[in-house]
Amino acid sequence: MSLRDRVGGFFVRPEPALPMGSHAAHRAVGRLTGAPATPRELDPMLIWSAAALLLFGVVMVFSSSIATAEGNRFTHYQPAFFLVRHVVFLLIGLTAGAMVFQVPIATLQKLAPTFFAVGVVLLLLVLIPHVGRDVNGARRWIGFGFANLQPSELMKLGVALYAADYTVRKLGDMKSFRRGFLPLAAVVLCVGFLLLREPDFGAFVVITAIAFGILFLGGINARIFGLLIAVAIIGFVLLIWLSPYRRERILGFMDPWQDAFGKGYQLSHALIAFGRGEWFGVGLGASVEKLFYLPEAHTDFLLAVIAEELGFVGVMTVVALFAILVQRAFSIGRQAHTIERHFAGLVAQGIGIWLGVQSFINMGVNMGLLPTKGLTLPMMSFGGSGILANCLALAVLLRIDWENRQLTRGGRP
Repeated sequence: MSLRDRVGGFFVRPEPALPMGSHAAHRAVGRLTGAPATPRELDPMLIWSAAALLLFGVVMVFSSSIATAEGNRFTHYQPAFFLVRHVVFLLIGLTAGAMVFQVPIATLQKLAPTFFAVGVVLLLLVLIPHVGRDVNGARRWIGFGFANLQPSELMKLGVALYAADYTVRKLGDMKSFRRGFLPLAAVVLCVGFLLLREPDFGAFVVITAIAFGILFLGGINARIFGLLIAVAIIGFVLLIWLSPYRRERILGFMDPWQDAFGKGYQLSHALIAFGRGEWFGVGLGASVEKLFYLPEAHTDFLLAVIAEELGFVGVMTVVALFAILVQRAFSIGRQAHTIERHFAGLVAQGIGIWLGVQSFINMGVNMGLLPTKGLTLPMMSFGGSGILANCLALAVLLRIDWENRQLTRGGRP
């Protein structure tokens, strides 16, 4: 099945460009990106959903971290410690995104192997003693003074670009196991080996989903893909079962109340937060679980604080915003395929897979539906590397959408 057949039903006439809410919003986007942003030049649903998640994340990071920051000597007892850093990271991410928006997608395609290679080098550097920083038994960061770089976050974008470029170059070999599937699988396994050495099992799952999701959309043989899924499931089960640490986390997830003060401590308090929130929450800032009960409340378990303070309505708002964002990413990819821009289309859909899978895993972990993993909520949780990678991904999506619209009108990207 070819890429054109695989991506759907996705091959339809380009959707009409939607108007932005106001001319002021277009001027603001234009100032941010440095490119003209007149009505019908950028996807309004993508912009507003992403902006809502980023701004909502700022509010909730402050709410969830204020008690921890105020009572910690490491933060110098400053209540706004994490808020200030989060805003700084967000400004850096938006600035970097504005720069990336200026880069044509054709140029990104040429740079994809280089970007991926740099990501692999950074993953290697993390494992070097005194270079990689060890936190809570995991070595995932490279220290740069006031901040830490987490290469696995940038690698997600690198894999999306590289897998899309690989698929487009190998389009005629997608039926072949040896020429189409095996080379990319070998590369992903090498990256996975480095991630598991940190260890960062959650990032490995997301990166695998991005790479093989793009392969599937690119037209890989259905039988090969089915075999891949079976092998991947067996592999993940073995990785969990052969590691006492991962096995204990799985057992703790299955019944957190059996050891509520040990293996199940984090999940049990997350579930308490969800239970206290009910329909409309206890009120913004009124969470009890964030008062040193729920570990990592401003990073991995931000959604639990949202559930407690804003209730079911707050959680469903976050879910809806992510659903809109992922839908727009796939729609932009579909439009790109329609005008024969397959690399751009696969990158957009790869970013959609990334944001969708990672947000789904984080939400599942917070709700007790999935085992605890060290994955943040994209665009909302505290973390400089994650915010930077997410802003770069959004900039690439906006660039693809902008070029689609220019080409549909008969212009040049």
